[in-house]
Amino acid sequence: MTYVVPDQTGKRFVITGANSGTGKEATKRIAAAGGKVVMAVRTPSKGDAARDEILAEVPGADLEVRQVDLADLASVREFAKSLSGPVDVLVNNAGVMAPPKRFTTVDDFELQFGTNYLGPFALTNLLLPRILESSTPRVATMSSFVANFGRIGLNDLEWTTRRYVPFLAYGQSKLADMLLGERLATLSTERGWSLVSTIAHPGFTRTNLQTAGANLGRDKPREPDDRARPWSQEVEQGAEPLIFAAADPAAQQGAYYGPSRFLGLVGPTKRTAIPRSGRNPELAASLWSAAEKLTGTSLPG
Repeated sequence: MTYVVPDQTGKRFVITGANSGTGKEATKRIAAAGGKVVMAVRTPSKGDAARDEILAEVPGADLEVRQVDLADLASVREFAKSLSGPVDVLVNNAGVMAPPKRFTTVDDFELQFGTNYLGPFALTNLLLPRILESSTPRVATMSSFVANFGRIGLNDLEWTTRRYVPFLAYGQSKLADMLLGERLATLSTERGWSLVSTIAHPGFTRTNLQTAGANLGRDKPREPDDRARPWSQEVEQGAEPLIFAAADPAAQQGAYYGPSRFLGLVGPTKRTAIPRSGRNPELAASLWSAAEKLTGTSLPG
């Protein structure tokens, strides 16, 4: 049964990675429910093409394409500076998965940690003044079931001394996203904000995420592995935990949402347990402090 997005009329969303996969699906369905969406994308031409495709299905959708590169903190700052007026919901969705070797961002961070965590962390801090102008402020952050296998190496977040293992580096970055969502929920409660911070994961959803990162630097692109198809799902279903976390009034502070069937890989959305690796408030606070230093950003005073 397809999840029906509640009325979002009058709400303004910023969705990163809105040109493909779960971000594009979330953009389409939130816009169809009346939301205004800023499509935050790395490549504007791809954002324009995605906007046109959505408009063909949802005539009259209120969509605005803006450029941001989460692997470039200057771009993140410029994007945040360019926005005016309240932002009701920030959806930290964009990311990169398991490039075959250690690449770095513009700021010389390991690519997955920089793009999946430090970029969204900086964007969240920089947009919080706009978000807190809303009467119903919310930040929804996309993690992954791979976070279950992640470990935070506080002494080597950049994989400079450890042997780089693509899957483990991805797991660290997505566990960091989970801790970001949890820590933001704690800080919001401590500061008496009305902001709700939620977390989601898409299970095993078939998007270009599985191939885009894996093909970085390859002369011959790697094709998707069809053997996994029986345990995976289409993006229409896979985007629903993120959509619920971003748009549903029932989504709760600090809660984690994902698919409900077959080990959490497929199926309708449910609230799911945060893995043991993510239930560590001290680690979340330490990682937050480290990210403040690395990005030069912090919460509004």
